[in-house]
Amino acid sequence: MSASPAGAGIPADPPGGARAVAVWGIGVAVYFVAVIFRTSLGVAGLDAADRFHVNASALATFSLLQLLVYAGMQIPVGLMVDRLGTKKVLTLGAVLFTVGQLGFALSPSYGMALAARALLGCGDAMTFISVLRLGTRWFPARRGPLMAQLAGLVGMAGNLVSTLVLAPVLHGVGWTAAFAGSAVAGLVVLVPLVLFLRDHPEGYGPAPVRRASGATGATAGSGATAGSGGSGGSGGFVRRQIRESWAEPGTRLGLWVHFTTQFPAMVFLLLWGMPFLVEAQGLSRTTAGGLLTLVVASNMALGLAYGQIVGRRQSARIPLALGTVALTALLWAAVLVYPGDRAPMWLLVALCLVLGTCGPASMIGFDFARPANPAERQGTASGITNMGGFIASMTTLLTVGILLDATGDNYRIAFSTVFVLEAVGVISILRLRPLALAREADRIRVTIPAQEPGPEPVSRACPLPETAGREGP
Repeated sequence: MSASPAGAGIPADPPGGARAVAVWGIGVAVYFVAVIFRTSLGVAGLDAADRFHVNASALATFSLLQLLVYAGMQIPVGLMVDRLGTKKVLTLGAVLFTVGQLGFALSPSYGMALAARALLGCGDAMTFISVLRLGTRWFPARRGPLMAQLAGLVGMAGNLVSTLVLAPVLHGVGWTAAFAGSAVAGLVVLVPLVLFLRDHPEGYGPAPVRRASGATGATAGSGATAGSGGSGGSGGFVRRQIRESWAEPGTRLGLWVHFTTQFPAMVFLLLWGMPFLVEAQGLSRTTAGGLLTLVVASNMALGLAYGQIVGRRQSARIPLALGTVALTALLWAAVLVYPGDRAPMWLLVALCLVLGTCGPASMIGFDFARPANPAERQGTASGITNMGGFIASMTTLLTVGILLDATGDNYRIAFSTVFVLEAVGVISILRLRPLALAREADRIRVTIPAQEPGPEPVSRACPLPETAGREGP
């Protein structure tokens, strides 16, 4: 999309380039460390149960509380990013998740360990939305789907570090040394973050929003109204951002796509995969760790493919998302109903490969929310979308733990929860799809009207990642 005419009040598309990659790389490094800390409990679940002498439900509470804090923080974090900028929010997040990881290492009791995981979840919640904002501020809009998938890929690399590095270190040097040592990574990424990260390229900042004085709304081209009469101030800003983001069908569709696609792999990697493979399938910890690694490797291999497909063909978003859900449900059903006590290795491998598609598919949710909202609402809209998968993960983590305790560790019954949440999500996606896509098509027609040669109009709604239905830049 070409730059707007001078004086139009609408910022041009960011140019990208080497400096954009460097700045974005700093933000992604922070997210990478946050994911290592977030998923560290996934390889230490059995050790945590022994250390704090807790049952399955209490063990699930670790991840549940962490995700509860994460999900609950998404809208506040989105508002903070829109209001304060990326650097301040990322810096606060890095401090909080580093302190949380260190506190988890040193906690002598279950209660203190819970508090440390909550603090970690609070800091973790500030990272991904900030990285998404960096992508939209530093790169052309058509690169949006690819940058989101790349960020997710780097996050999965953090999960890989937990599986391949932290797990053997934990069993080699012990709980305190392993978790305290890993907390040093938070300090390492904090230094370049403070020194070098910038919210946006010079000259490409968001259009300022003026407060309403009388009847008028916002600065021309800002895409937001400043609120009416007595709704000014922070309270008015918060209410307006949430109300207008949620009013967009694309935001709600993005939330349900994220809800439906992300949680099967998240639950498997974050907590229940290792116990399921060891206790229900009779595998050694080494073999189970290898299968968890396969989920991560599959995710990383497919992330770029999903990003390229969505970036070139917007019409592929819904088929990719629903296809991922259907394939995930099919493989889970095959594993859970397989005759006998244990599924064969080839089937477990197939399940882990398919679970690797869940992360890339969940990124599609942001590709519905992004074009539905103007630049100054991107943080809030991304926060709403990002809540979806974590709410589903939180619900499943708790339900699986409760059912395991209630049924004497019957994993077949416990993991049936997956199908219930997938059904709820698919129904919601199909319900919202027509309206969201119709609104998106209308916005494209406004953005690219047929007219005589001249300065290309720029939509005030949001830079679109790609023109829907056609390929190329």
